Amino acid sequence: MAGQKKKNQAHPPLPGVCGIDEAGRGPLAGPVMAAAVVLPPDLDAPGLADSKTLAPQRRERLRELLIAGGAWIGRGLAWPEEIDRLNIHQATLLAMGRAWEDLVAVLEGVPRAESPEVAEILVDGLYLPPERALLRGTPVSARAVTGGDGLHREIMAASIIAKTERDAWMRDYHARDPRYGFDRHKGYPTRDHKEALLRHGPCPIHRRTFRGVET
Repeated sequence: MAGQKKKNQAHPPLPGVCGIDEAGRGPLAGPVMAAAVVLPPDLDAPGLADSKTLAPQRRERLRELLIAGGAWIGRGLAWPEEIDRLNIHQATLLAMGRAWEDLVAVLEGVPRAESPEVAEILVDGLYLPPERALLRGTPVSARAVTGGDGLHREIMAASIIAKTERDAWMRDYHARDPRYGFDRHKGYPTRDHKEALLRHGPCPIHRRTFRGVET
């Protein structure tokens, strides 16, 4: 149909648009991480796509290009104890709200002549972060976009930042506690991870309310 975007055909970067996405809903351990990203109009990051479709080395390279290219980035985490207390859905929205709040703080430190004026927030999925978080900074409109990580470059960029930096966090934790192999599976419920849980029981970053972890 004329004028209709093909699936996974990205819109070009939009001035004043922030994309928000998350990583880490499914693992049995570790935080859920969200990123909020505004792209400069002249960003050169060929191959930008949903992080789930990219090989790890390509994700890391794109993260480097985003940072070197001057993308404005906010980050937010929700911790395992918050996931257990709130549930993974609410904790994910909490992390997204924190990412937006962090981005607002980042932009407040940028000279006004160099700071983008965000007019809209695009959130991947069906739901928006808490309204109190979105009220931080200049009032903006916000909308949830189903499949947004395959449509909007701002959300693609957020998905890459969230995924690569959560993976790095899990590798760092593995260096402190190598019993579970977090450097390999990043907390996801692989066979090796489940076997390690049976041998050692849960550690402080395991999500105690998740099936397979309950004690």
